Amino acid sequence: MTSLPRLGDWTDFAGLRRLQEQRLPRTLEAARRSPFYARRGVPDDLAGCPLTTKRDLRDAYPFGLLAVDRAELATYHESSGTSGTPTSSYYTPADWQDLIDRYARKHVGIRAGDTFLVRTPYALMITGHLAHAAARSRGATVVPADNRSLAMPYAKVVRVLHDLGVTLTWSLATDTLLWAAAARLAGREPARDFPALRALFVGGDPLGPAKKRRIAQVWNAPVVEEYGATETGSLAGECPHGRLHLWADRAVFEVHDPATGRLSPAGRGRLVVTPLYREAMPLLRYDLEDAVEVSYPDCPCGWALPVVRVLGRSAWTVRAGDAELAQGDVEDLVFGLPAEYGVLFWRARGSGSGLLVQIEADDPAAGRDLEEALGKAYGIEAVVEALPAGTLVPHRLLTAEPEVVKPRGLFRADEDWDKALEYY
Repeated sequence: MTSLPRLGDWTDFAGLRRLQEQRLPRTLEAARRSPFYARRGVPDDLAGCPLTTKRDLRDAYPFGLLAVDRAELATYHESSGTSGTPTSSYYTPADWQDLIDRYARKHVGIRAGDTFLVRTPYALMITGHLAHAAARSRGATVVPADNRSLAMPYAKVVRVLHDLGVTLTWSLATDTLLWAAAARLAGREPARDFPALRALFVGGDPLGPAKKRRIAQVWNAPVVEEYGATETGSLAGECPHGRLHLWADRAVFEVHDPATGRLSPAGRGRLVVTPLYREAMPLLRYDLEDAVEVSYPDCPCGWALPVVRVLGRSAWTVRAGDAELAQGDVEDLVFGLPAEYGVLFWRARGSGSGLLVQIEADDPAAGRDLEEALGKAYGIEAVVEALPAGTLVPHRLLTAEPEVVKPRGLFRADEDWDKALEYY
């Protein structure tokens, strides 16, 4: 098995570049073994490779990017399809060692004594399976809560978090706010009544500094960010100083400017990734279609790895007046409102004239403050509606009990037989 780099294997960006240059020829050779890249043709260096797009992956469904015999595969997965038709991905056992190692690079370590709640999808997506495997590799007890199962509504999540003394969680960042609202409706205070919780691992949706601070304040626990995709696994993780570092010892990262076509190692644009240790499904310059900012600062943590800020899916970028806004741009201002306004949930819609925003906040002053902040930051006309709690996220969603039933055909006379054969 290939020896994988460790975080402490280098201390400068020059060493990182040498590692990438040494590994790239093997990556290019592996890509030539897949039908897709064999047809396209693979040059002798990465600079000559065109982008691989999500459309390419969809057209290659299901095994057009397979570079090994199918007997060597360990798992098959598909993406969530949030920005279009799902894409396929597949991994060998060696690929899984790389996946697990990258995910477990948490500055808040996963320990054998932890009770780890996995609240991301299982099924065909990789995220739940990956967290589960990484936690088990460190000896932790896994609570497989999923988040696409009717058997695990928010009220049950809150009960499990409390009664099992969950110490670590893995979920969307926004999901932690839904748990907080559900906990309060159940008569529990998130910051006080879950003392075992020592960290919230989050990923899968944009997380700016203001939202991160708000979640940490609500739960009285550190928030540790993760960034990745089903097609690639973990691509970045947070260091002890709160920066999200790209795992550039495991992949080459570039920033693509869609307007000019230019690819560069830093700046703002769409993230492009070339994994360096992928057996089953090599990818060359894969465009994730995520809007990001990448930089190369010196970080006190000592990790000689680039820093990324994830702004959201490029498909979620909207024009509001004369401004082009990513989700993270708006969200930073929403969660920059004073905590006493109690804003947890919001939505916005762009138009030619400006931006309409709705927030859950009983105090109309929250709306006025946000209108002013949006105008100052982006020079746009914004209308913000402050709505009562329960308007955007209905309370019934947060208090519902499981309704999962098994198929049944025989009923007593006093039973509701409309339930016959229902199987959610």
